[in-house]
Amino acid sequence: MTGRRASSNDLRDSLSAPLASAMAGYERYLAAERGLSAATVTAYTADVASMFDHLARMVGGESPPDLEGLTLGVLRSWLARQRSTGSARASMGRRAAAAKSFTAWAHRTGRMPTDVGARLASPRPDKTLPSVLRVDQAAAMLSPPAADAAEAQDTEQDPVDAALGLRDQAILELLYASGIRVSELTGLDTTDVDRNRRVLRVLGKGSKQRVVPFGLPADRAVDAWLRHGRDLIRTNDSGRALFLGRRGRRMDPRAVRTLVHARTGGVEGSPELAPHGLRHTAATHLLEGGADLRTVQELLGHASLATTQIYTHVSAERLAAVYRQAHPRA
Repeated sequence: MTGRRASSNDLRDSLSAPLASAMAGYERYLAAERGLSAATVTAYTADVASMFDHLARMVGGESPPDLEGLTLGVLRSWLARQRSTGSARASMGRRAAAAKSFTAWAHRTGRMPTDVGARLASPRPDKTLPSVLRVDQAAAMLSPPAADAAEAQDTEQDPVDAALGLRDQAILELLYASGIRVSELTGLDTTDVDRNRRVLRVLGKGSKQRVVPFGLPADRAVDAWLRHGRDLIRTNDSGRALFLGRRGRRMDPRAVRTLVHARTGGVEGSPELAPHGLRHTAATHLLEGGADLRTVQELLGHASLATTQIYTHVSAERLAAVYRQAHPRA
């Protein structure tokens, strides 16, 4: 481990038997009882492994560490060390949340006599507002690139490339129309799209299902993909996945990120966004169009209204920016 930061697997392999047992139990709890995604489980367990490694370093050459040695002082020391190595506030907040979640679980299951993490203060994240597209920029992003349109007229386009173009358009329209997460989009099956009512059945965080509406342009794009694109790419491995990669398997979220980066980056004056930026954009435009906060919370699948409230700040800041630009005495 000299010369580089130890990986999560390295840290887990070096744990004492009591800590390794606690880690395995906590991992099962996160996945089975809380129903968290694999990525979230991995992040939380990696943070706990780092916390255990710090505990072992503090114990030094004494007996192998166990949960009795995990005190509030150890937790604070661990976070202080993370901060000193340059961790961002958002990462610090997640690590504090992981520590608090673990100690609460360990106390509740009788592994620790007290919940030592209950008094651990969580670092406040930096209040940075998300970048969003203006309405005209969103419309430009949803227009097929001019070069592609010209090429399609001048030459006979490869059928697979044409099918992928229909797929990409449907993806962009649905992301903006619904505000769903990229993982929710790639998890959609064809049976999750109710085109009569124009709603999606979405499986969100914590395996919670919700119904999200989408508009007519998105419906037309999905219809074009299903009628003229999907069958050209579909294979025996496709199953019921709505969106497919070039080889016919369920589309990978990374490919969606590449698509969104490319299309938003091609719009003059717009921020280059990831799919989550389209989620921010959809929420902001809903509020600016008159939707109430509770409705937007339900559409986005936020567990807390406080998470949704950031979009009121986005709209307020944009209003102030327009005022400063337009009013002669601003």
